Amino acid sequence: ERKAAAEASSGTAGLQRGAPWPVRGSVQGRFGTPRPDTGDVWRGILIRAGSGTPVKAVGSGSVVYASWIQGFGNLIIVDHQNGYLSVYGYNQSLSKKVGDRVRIGQTIARVGATGGQVDPGLYFEIRQGSTPVDPMSWLAR
Repeated sequence: ERKAAAEASSGTAGLQRGAPWPVRGSVQGRFGTPRPDTGDVWRGILIRAGSGTPVKAVGSGSVVYASWIQGFGNLIIVDHQNGYLSVYGYNQSLSKKVGDRVRIGQTIARVGATGGQVDPGLYFEIRQGSTPVDPMSWLAR
C-alpha cells in the first residue's frame, strides 16, 4: 500500500482518471463520431493546436512505439503498465524512442500535420489492451 501511494505521488503509477491533457487546443474530432474524411468512426479525439506545441504524456510508462505509420504520421505509443496504452499521432517530431521511460507531463513529441493532415493537431487515443476507449472519460475536465 505504501509503494502504491509512493508511486502515485511520484507520478509512476501509470494512467489514472483525471489525467492532464496531452496538449491544449480545441477538440474537433470526438470518439465514436464519424470522421468527415473517411466516414469511419473516430477511435480517439483530434485536438487542434499550433504546429510545434509540446505534446505531454498523460501518464507515466514506457514507450513501445515511436515511428511513422500510414494514416497517423509520426506516432508514439506509451504503455502505462496497467493494461492501458496512450496513442499520440500526427506529430511533427518525436522526442522519445522505444524503451524510454516517461513521466506524466513530460514532453514526448511536438504537434504537427503528418499522416495526411492539412492542419496541425494531435490525434489522441487511449486503449485498454487493443480496444479503444473514450479518452474524454480519462482526461481532466
